[in-house]
Amino acid sequence: MKEKIANLMAEINALAINSADEAENLRIKYLSKKGIITALFNDFREVPNEQKREIGQLLNQLRTVATDKIMSAKENFATVNSVDNSLDYTRSSDPIALGTRHPLSIVKNEIIDIFSRIGFTVAEGPEVEDDWHVFGALNFPPEHPARDMQDTFFVTRNPDVLLRTHTSSVQSRVMTSQEPPIRVLCPGRVYRNEAISARAHCFFHQVEGLYVDKNVSFADLKQALLYFAKEMFGEDTKIRLRPSYFPFTEPSAEMDISCNLCGGKGCSFCKHTGWVEILGCGMVDPNVLEACGIDSKVYTGYAFGMGVERITNLKYQVKDLRMFSENDVRFLQQFESAY
Repeated sequence: MKEKIANLMAEINALAINSADEAENLRIKYLSKKGIITALFNDFREVPNEQKREIGQLLNQLRTVATDKIMSAKENFATVNSVDNSLDYTRSSDPIALGTRHPLSIVKNEIIDIFSRIGFTVAEGPEVEDDWHVFGALNFPPEHPARDMQDTFFVTRNPDVLLRTHTSSVQSRVMTSQEPPIRVLCPGRVYRNEAISARAHCFFHQVEGLYVDKNVSFADLKQALLYFAKEMFGEDTKIRLRPSYFPFTEPSAEMDISCNLCGGKGCSFCKHTGWVEILGCGMVDPNVLEACGIDSKVYTGYAFGMGVERITNLKYQVKDLRMFSENDVRFLQQFESAY
């Protein structure tokens, strides 16, 4: 028995394992239930009692040496052959420059962040809409020119399916599905049938806001918009509200801010007026509230809407709207440190 153990020890120490498969075969040969070393342990019962202690120690030592050598080899081959899934082996060896957020995304996120500080939450809706949510619920009369093909993209021959012309459609969806108080911000892309130029595009982005509750007044609207203007354009920014008309608000107004380039003194950007228009606003028309199932005798509300491209133009002095959608890397690289 001692001679067999010594011969096996020498044999195992001399093993040269060249692959994981070879290591597995050796494990089966020596350590499996029918392996050589296991057979020696079975023969251990026939060893005289006076030799059991010595032979037992030698057998344990032999099994430990064999196990360590074979399992160590298996682990080494497994490590060598394993694939590091954290690495992208299809990636180019050339350095890849980091990208940046689009300027419209930067400004949109900043607008959302400012209004979120005064309680507004984001609401979203579909870009392919129906006539009622885009026009009917918002007090547009049947003969309104916005319902014509010259102004609106209709998806099918059915005039009830169209691309939304403003994110006010999200407001009408919110008012029909939620009970007041409602305080939401509706960002998104909108579409209008316009000729593409430096000052206009067939698609653009809006952020509209809606607040409906008891005792909401025009003073609340003015204070919210003044807060936004100061946060977006600086503490010295002034605002003014001019009477206007929108089918879904009454009274309605357009808001100007003091030109952030000349400080209100007058320059070519503000056409020497000292003011720049940025948004439309007003108190929600009672007809709109009633159409959406809200009692206009109990609740009032205000709404406002602005073009993200317009705000971005003011903030970064981008003179051509087409640059926002042309994906010119040279233009986009200017905003790497903006956000």
